[in-house]
Amino acid sequence: MYITTSSLLLRTTTKPKLFSRTFFASPLSLTSYSSRNTSRSFFSSIPRFNRRFHYTSYRSLRPHISAVTPGIERFHRTIATMSNENPFKGNLTSLPKPGGGEFGKFYSLPSLNDPRIEKLPYSIRILLESAIRNCDNFQVTKEDVEKIIDWENTSTKQVEIPFKPARVLLQDFTGVPAVVDLACMRDAMNKLGSDSNKINPLVPVDLVVDHSVQVDVARSENAVQANMELEFQRNKERFAFLKWGSTAFRNMLVVPPGSGIVHQVNLEYLGRVVFNNEGLLYPDSVVGTDSHTTMIDGLGVAGWGVGGIEAEAAMLGQPMSMVLPGVVGFKLSGKLRNGVTATDLVLTVTQILRKHGVVGKFVEFYGDGMSKLSLADRATIANMSPEYGATMGFFPVDHVTLQYLKLTGRSDETVAMIESYLRANKLFVDYNEPQQDRVYSSYLELNLSEVEPCISGPKRPHDRVPLKEMKADWHACLDNKVGFKGFAIPKEAQEKVAKFDFHGQPAELKHGSVVIAAITSCTNTSNPSVMLGAGLVAKKAHELGLRIKPWVKTSLAPGSGVVTKYLLQSGLQKYLNEQGFHIVGFGCTTCIGNSGDLDESVASAISENDIVAAAVLSGNRNFEGRVHPLTRANYLASPPLVVAYALAGTVDIDFEKEPIGTGKDGKNVFLRDIWPSTEEIAETVQSSVLPEMFRSTYEAITKGNPMWNQLQVPANTLYSWDSNSTYIHEPPYFKNMTMDPPGPHGVKDAYCLLNFGDSITTDHISPAGSINKDSPAAKYLLERGVERKDFNSYGSRRGNDEVMARGTFANIRLVNKLLNGEVGPKTVHIPTGDKLYVFDAAMRYMTSGQDTIVLAGAEYGSGSSRDWAAKGPMLLGVKAVIAKSFERIHRSNLVGMGIIPLCYKSGEDADTLGLTGHERYTIDLPSKISEIRPGQDVKVTTDNGKSFTCIVRFDTEVELAYFNHGGILPYVIRNLIKQ
Repeated sequence: MYITTSSLLLRTTTKPKLFSRTFFASPLSLTSYSSRNTSRSFFSSIPRFNRRFHYTSYRSLRPHISAVTPGIERFHRTIATMSNENPFKGNLTSLPKPGGGEFGKFYSLPSLNDPRIEKLPYSIRILLESAIRNCDNFQVTKEDVEKIIDWENTSTKQVEIPFKPARVLLQDFTGVPAVVDLACMRDAMNKLGSDSNKINPLVPVDLVVDHSVQVDVARSENAVQANMELEFQRNKERFAFLKWGSTAFRNMLVVPPGSGIVHQVNLEYLGRVVFNNEGLLYPDSVVGTDSHTTMIDGLGVAGWGVGGIEAEAAMLGQPMSMVLPGVVGFKLSGKLRNGVTATDLVLTVTQILRKHGVVGKFVEFYGDGMSKLSLADRATIANMSPEYGATMGFFPVDHVTLQYLKLTGRSDETVAMIESYLRANKLFVDYNEPQQDRVYSSYLELNLSEVEPCISGPKRPHDRVPLKEMKADWHACLDNKVGFKGFAIPKEAQEKVAKFDFHGQPAELKHGSVVIAAITSCTNTSNPSVMLGAGLVAKKAHELGLRIKPWVKTSLAPGSGVVTKYLLQSGLQKYLNEQGFHIVGFGCTTCIGNSGDLDESVASAISENDIVAAAVLSGNRNFEGRVHPLTRANYLASPPLVVAYALAGTVDIDFEKEPIGTGKDGKNVFLRDIWPSTEEIAETVQSSVLPEMFRSTYEAITKGNPMWNQLQVPANTLYSWDSNSTYIHEPPYFKNMTMDPPGPHGVKDAYCLLNFGDSITTDHISPAGSINKDSPAAKYLLERGVERKDFNSYGSRRGNDEVMARGTFANIRLVNKLLNGEVGPKTVHIPTGDKLYVFDAAMRYMTSGQDTIVLAGAEYGSGSSRDWAAKGPMLLGVKAVIAKSFERIHRSNLVGMGIIPLCYKSGEDADTLGLTGHERYTIDLPSKISEIRPGQDVKVTTDNGKSFTCIVRFDTEVELAYFNHGGILPYVIRNLIKQ
């Protein structure tokens, strides 16, 4: 049967089986639009998502339309005569198969006969195709299409466009709260007397369970099984909830635990590159609730991270509103020198782009050097887009992409269809042909031969350190005052040695001693060259008689089962095992803070002697407090360098001049003695990485695993909430919700809950790691009979708002200026001067009916895209955040939860304005939504007579509509009911 939902026409089927590969998308609507001369001002005045209604039910929107734009009643009659035909249906073109017949039909960009398209970056062409295909002159208008075609002129003007991604990608940490919200939205629809089944994904949703496994067991042949058993013990309730979601919601695929890391699975298996949806061809595109969704950009698929609440709206068929981005053209030339890795390259690129400034922009790579980069190398660079600040790091599809698709088991017919479509629609780059000059917003260039071995740290991924300068940089960090590059260790304490007993064996730690060495993260484990390179380093070290000290916690967590297969095929896994790098599980592990406990003797030696211990990992994030509470120095490095640093046992080493150890013949062994050549690695990759490995791996994961398959879940479409559950809890977002929007709110005499400096990350705001035994969250769990050993992590409990509210601002490394230098998850309750946990202070303010705000510096909310970093502050009663600048996704998340984001004027911040955080703040925002404009100036006054102007960071009309409704989810519910 068919159900009509505004401009979307979807064929429904019975609920798909768990791993059905039936993909749904948003096909075109083919009715007629009869009033093309209707005033554009009418459409621009309505929030974009309000255009999603069927022409026969327009009257249900009258009150809302009138509230948004008074005086537009005269247009109602016009709306009633409109329909939603795609005005570009004449551009539908057949794509013939070489042997006869056709692959399908597609919306042809060349058929528009517009010379401006030839100059567009490929990434913008994908936005253009989406706009043309989805154009109905309601959600997406011809004017939107024109904005994109005229990108060269419009991209500098902050114009708003709609975008409808082809699919949505989730992982379990962000996926659980997303499914909780969907379940809660169904309940809200039910209570408001509407059809709860309207809450169903309308585009394919892929959810990969990868964030729950911890490195509890390491250096053991049995580590994978032991860690998975512990993972299921801790997370059985969450996993059962996700399994319920896969059956209760249509169009949702759940990849069970133990299968791999979401972005590597996306790259190797889920990525379509081109959709063929019942004969309609269009580019794959994806938004994901993990900031490293950008990894798929390396495959030529447009993808980026969004907040969980934005993703939920996209699932429900809402177009995303975005500012048409500028595109930085990054030209690559030459090739990497012998021994230089893709990790060295991405850390170099990250530093260059961070310096250039690419926040909110696309970066598109091109040039002769592209042919020298494997697809896995490209994916490594694309993966770290969040670290260099770009929305995307995009690599258009070329011959290298097609070769990778064949390598990873995609069929010849599928690859032929992909190539034919992309060539026909001017979305394929053939470097064997003359290149049309494309226009970019700005230009950068890097000769790959100039890249040198490096690592990044000790606290930020863009703080790159050339390997040859590492020893000097480390000593500078010991000397420097506490900060991103400093630990302020007194000179007399820098040579301290902490001696201890490690299971009957004498051991010692110094500042810089490596206690965690982890080959982890999709950033690198998706790349066979660096993974096999690590294996070769381990082999050469073994042959020379080098061994890693037993108190170094070593681990190997591949992003997919394919890695295991080629490490075994190459014979290198046994050498990694010899050095303690046994496979511990298939998931994110150490990269997201799931590093597990250190041995008690090691932990005591660090704590009792105040040692600045180090972790070295092949991840993408090394923010303070993220990897492990006891590793204050955390360095990102290539997998081969992770092995090398583990062998050295310290980051306080100059690899060029100092030996890494002593060989079995008593001679010094240097890094150069165990480092494989580029040619050696390439030969190993060629003989060990085979297409059949990908096919067999992904056939197997569709069958699940015994522990997953044994989970029993109810068949109800409405979830039965358990009030005693400490994992899944019904959130309060829709409590007492009515059909009338609450309208905008200002802020009156608010206290400052926290006063921050620069670079407060989502790890600071909403930790994903362990739950401290003395924290409010721990107290809550203990009161409910949960033993400390069963606390699990904050990330695993994201389905429970009670835990997450208590975990908000609970990072033990939080630096709050109100505490005058004291580090930790506390603040000062201004009226009394009491020092309290942040949660307890917030509750005291809320009980007294007092609003709160947060003051912050630059890059507020950088790091992983966590919706709880916005949901948590909202539940703590925070009404506004005033910062120098915001990370893109986090700003959007704040808006989505009804929190006002404000930016100081250029050159101003809390310090220059003399703000201490002890003042009370009033934010003078109009009471009518029609009187607020995106980016307008807003006056802020304090109770001690200060006054300053901020920019309100509602960036689009749609975001104003969210604010008017109290957030994006109430907005979506009200609009679905009105349809």
